[in-house]
Amino acid sequence: MKRWMLSLITGGLLAAPLQARDSLGIYEEWGAFRDPATPRCYAIARPEGRTQGQWQPFVSIGNWPRRNVNGQVHVRLRREMREDSTATLRIGDRSFELVGRGPDAWAADSRADAAIIAAMRTGMTMRVEARASSGRFRDSYSLRGAASAIDAAALGCAS
Repeated sequence: MKRWMLSLITGGLLAAPLQARDSLGIYEEWGAFRDPATPRCYAIARPEGRTQGQWQPFVSIGNWPRRNVNGQVHVRLRREMREDSTATLRIGDRSFELVGRGPDAWAADSRADAAIIAAMRTGMTMRVEARASSGRFRDSYSLRGAASAIDAAALGCAS
């Protein structure tokens, strides 16, 4: 198990999302989890390197079977976005504008979710850029293991 993933789980970095959760597997830089109480399943990763900010950043791909939501892209930014700003997710030469406010951003709709996930399956790295009141910031994510974690999360919540 990757050292950062172990610290993620044991250190409580994502304590709220991981409390009473079932691990569906650790895949390179990504993990997959199931929350049977909700129910929901998600693949999740944190950025490479050190990040400093108000929040612990991560990217997750979630599934909520009771809400008929599958493959929803969510980004927790390390800083709050400026009100007049958006976040941008880049994979290779593809660029996706995200919507949201504060420290949270999502794909604009299910079509954008699907396009981002398709790009994640073939990409090597992903960057998320946004503008805070203190200036622009960027986080980079490895996509090693992302496809397997996304598939495990989808299967974990399959009816």
